Amino acid sequence: MSVVVFGNSTFASLAAYCLTHDSAYEVVAHTVDRAYVGDGLHDGLPVVPFEDLESRYPPGDVRLLIALGYRAINGLRRDRYLRARARGYECISYVSSRASVWPDFRAGENCLIYEHAIIQPFARIGDNVVIRSGAHVSHHCRIDDHAFIGAGASMGGNVHIMEQVFVGVGAVLRDGLTIAPRTLVNAGAVVMADTEEDRIYVGNPARKIGPRALESTVG
Repeated sequence: MSVVVFGNSTFASLAAYCLTHDSAYEVVAHTVDRAYVGDGLHDGLPVVPFEDLESRYPPGDVRLLIALGYRAINGLRRDRYLRARARGYECISYVSSRASVWPDFRAGENCLIYEHAIIQPFARIGDNVVIRSGAHVSHHCRIDDHAFIGAGASMGGNVHIMEQVFVGVGAVLRDGLTIAPRTLVNAGAVVMADTEEDRIYVGNPARKIGPRALESTVG
């Protein structure tokens, strides 16, 4: 099955490399908003304006993978994923063959789950979720749509990660917590209590700081 990867950054390069070397998918092109097409090539593949994608790669011929990071507290990836689905494109997911998952595990749509991530039994992963290398998602955790879990992050059992949450590299979440929508948990933070929506948490134990999470991730 042919795949077009949304993105022409190093993040998109990583996703395309993993698909090429660790899946049955063939990456045939990249797509981005017209303003970011540049010279029209990325890693030797054509870059097609997203606005014109149907003319070159219609929904019946390819699937998409939206390989974007956490800009606008995952809002940019959320927007492009929803636009792609509204235009009739099906989005694939990539689960590394080196990730630790159980036979009945099913990722949502447009998920990226990298090597050595651990997904324990009864954990549920929504759509458009990124789980980076070495992250630990414990039993009965729930990760809602459009979240991003950084490399080496670790969460105890029964944690609920709500929509558009970003959990940074090496962060720790105590068991049983609810992480509110659009929370940004900074790298290395140790979260011991439920969070508030659209806020940033840093330190050990984690404390809330300003500005709002959205404001800090739009640059």
